[in-house]
Amino acid sequence: MSNPSPEETQVLELCEQLLAENDVNDAVAFLGAQFDLGLAWVHFDEGHGGLGLSPKLQSVVNTRLARAGAPGPYYRNPIGYGMGAPTVHTHGSEAQKERYLRPLFTGEEIWCQLFSEPNAGSDVAGLATRAVLDGDEWTVNGQKVWTTLAHVARWGMLVARTDPEQPKHRGLTYFVIDMDQPGVEVKPLRQITGDAEFNEVFMTDAHIPDSERLGEVGDGWRVSLTTLMNERVAIGGTVAPRGSGVIGEAVSVWRETPDELRNPAHKDRLMQLWCQAETARLTNIRASQNRARGVPGPEGSTGKLAFAENNKEIYAFCMNLMGAEGMLYGDYDMTRGSRAMESPTRQQAFLRSRANSIEGGTSEVMRNILGERVLGLPGDVRVDKELPWNQVARN
Repeated sequence: MSNPSPEETQVLELCEQLLAENDVNDAVAFLGAQFDLGLAWVHFDEGHGGLGLSPKLQSVVNTRLARAGAPGPYYRNPIGYGMGAPTVHTHGSEAQKERYLRPLFTGEEIWCQLFSEPNAGSDVAGLATRAVLDGDEWTVNGQKVWTTLAHVARWGMLVARTDPEQPKHRGLTYFVIDMDQPGVEVKPLRQITGDAEFNEVFMTDAHIPDSERLGEVGDGWRVSLTTLMNERVAIGGTVAPRGSGVIGEAVSVWRETPDELRNPAHKDRLMQLWCQAETARLTNIRASQNRARGVPGPEGSTGKLAFAENNKEIYAFCMNLMGAEGMLYGDYDMTRGSRAMESPTRQQAFLRSRANSIEGGTSEVMRNILGERVLGLPGDVRVDKELPWNQVARN
């Protein structure tokens, strides 16, 4: 085994310092100390949760801290950690980085993503929410939908149309919006899991200071790509230990199933799924090693597509193997939260997995990206690409 590099030695020493000086059971204080030591995102700038090192070293940090039972930031604030932080770090001002990144990492301030609309889901650039500049403040009117955790979010990542006379991709601007202000109304959307983690969000004369804009006016599409690509990496790019995660759950179900209910066809299917999961895991390792700083490339779409389709297939296999037990859901009280993101039952996880091929870009969109950007196939015909947005026919 090769000796660790000086940078790896540095982050490991900082991990030991973090663990020695802080209680892993006090999540907010521990994560705050982790941020202050530059171990939140090691490739970020110093002073903003990072050390200016290679992003490869973050896995070294995560592995060591997980082994010690330290709290993880992702499930405390998944949208903020996986998507908001890279976008703020890449496009935000120094004041925005200073204001947002630390409480985002500790989970003291939850974030949500205000992209999709009733008539702009897979085609996000077709969105209709308007932002109009009045002095040094923008007034926003419109509706967003499928907004995860909007009901508990302090801040939202909002893309709005600021110039309807431009083609749809060029008339957008990206903002950080205060979700607690008057004029922002959040309504839950009930799911088959029994949860309501998704929401509709209505904005009526909501206000955003121009200082809370990310990127230039009209450059919202480019900024949003940072969010979208990091979203796909956050959803599908996790590198779990071999045989763990969803496929580990399937192996557990197999072992718990009585011998008389197992057959060679079940075993063959389990082995096929295990190979699919391991292939995706190894591909994610290679992608994470090759990923450059900044906006991830199409490999995020590869991981996200594999994650979505594998999850659905594996949990369907589990339910089939469990037989009648798979129909026993348990407590079905409608709640506002996200039990399925914390410690779901297998039945809940099966139902929640159906959303994996929709959220973060549908599997169909992922296949289009792979076809065009990886395989070099001709793109879809886009007759409205250069047409001003206000001249495009809409429902």
